[in-house]
Amino acid sequence: MKQEMQDVLEKNILRFWLDKMVDRENGGFYGRIDGSGVLHPKAEKGAILNARILWSFSAAYRVLANPEYLEAATRAKDYIIDYFIDKEYGGVYWSLDYKGNPLDTKKQFYAIGFVIYALTEYTRATGDRETLDYALQLYDCIEEHALDREHNGYIEACTREWGEIADMRLSELDANYPKSQNTHLHIIEPYTNLLRCLKEMRAQESCDYVPVIGSVLPVGISVPQETIVGVEASQRNLINIFTDNILNPETHHLDLFFEMDWTRGAGHLESYGHDIECSWLLHEAALVLGDQKVLQKVEPVVREVAKASEKGLRPDGSMIHEANLDTGHVDDDLHWWVQAESVVGWFNLYQYFGDEQALERAVRCWEYIKTQLIDWDKGEWYWSRYPDGSLNTVDDKAGFWKCPYHNSRMCLEIIERLKEI
Repeated sequence: MKQEMQDVLEKNILRFWLDKMVDRENGGFYGRIDGSGVLHPKAEKGAILNARILWSFSAAYRVLANPEYLEAATRAKDYIIDYFIDKEYGGVYWSLDYKGNPLDTKKQFYAIGFVIYALTEYTRATGDRETLDYALQLYDCIEEHALDREHNGYIEACTREWGEIADMRLSELDANYPKSQNTHLHIIEPYTNLLRCLKEMRAQESCDYVPVIGSVLPVGISVPQETIVGVEASQRNLINIFTDNILNPETHHLDLFFEMDWTRGAGHLESYGHDIECSWLLHEAALVLGDQKVLQKVEPVVREVAKASEKGLRPDGSMIHEANLDTGHVDDDLHWWVQAESVVGWFNLYQYFGDEQALERAVRCWEYIKTQLIDWDKGEWYWSRYPDGSLNTVDDKAGFWKCPYHNSRMCLEIIERLKEI
């Protein structure tokens, strides 16, 4: 399984992005290849896509030490810093045009979180301290502008100047509520990586240093302990938000949308892909935090949420997307990202709790991915298969939301976890 995943990672996923998505004319990476394999060189360039490219190649370089991956990661890092980061107001633009000009300047905290996730992974892979400085600046943006100090939790979005914005949705598929499970999931995820990165830097330090963007940092100097303490506090708070506010205590699913006071909105929705993804990301957050009391509180939740996600499993090992219990509508498309997160989530239960059935589920889902979702001819994975088994070639092969992140991370997670067993 480990060797298969490394082969898919290097020959199928990363090779596709290196060969087909590098924009040598306008910089960075192209914004889209459609489901039929046609490049759209003038497509907008999204912050999510570019951050996920940076994370994927940084993590791949850290694990596999291929200099070609470092080159791609550095390309992505430079483009994000030069074009996506708002030098006037701070934060990250939602999208640029194909030439790198700001297109949608709203500040979506989901996107800012992903840039933190990516920048800190680049630091972990290279030791680059300037990149960590940018990540800490973006962390400050989230804490200053997104944190709800009355009801706790993080709002979805602001205007470029950090004012109120009417439409806070991530996409047209989402309900317009000020708080969501999805954004909180992808804030706790980068905060975990930021904390891990800070701890790694601190372990190598020789003296205290307060980071300043653009500074040249002496070798061996990390960040002050109070910086780590602050991120730890944010992490502990986020974990409690998941266990106390987002987790539905009756169903053990994660509710999706909320009012400011945490009243559930948009009806009774269940997202099986997010359930299984959250089960292992929440566990990882507690493990990196390193507080045994928090871990004891989280680990039963990890298993409960994974158990709840079983509702989305199919006999062939795949997992459907989500369901609306109020309307009876079930999105039973078999999305690439849901399958990738399913593999990691089940493997996590096997690794930490000795769940043999979970390992069987991870392997069966991997078999489904290999036979049904990977494009062995042209590279990368298809977006999904429809419930009748037919292939979805309408949605992108690479694009605003179709990135080398869920699938590359699945491969890297399994490769690294199998080193530990």
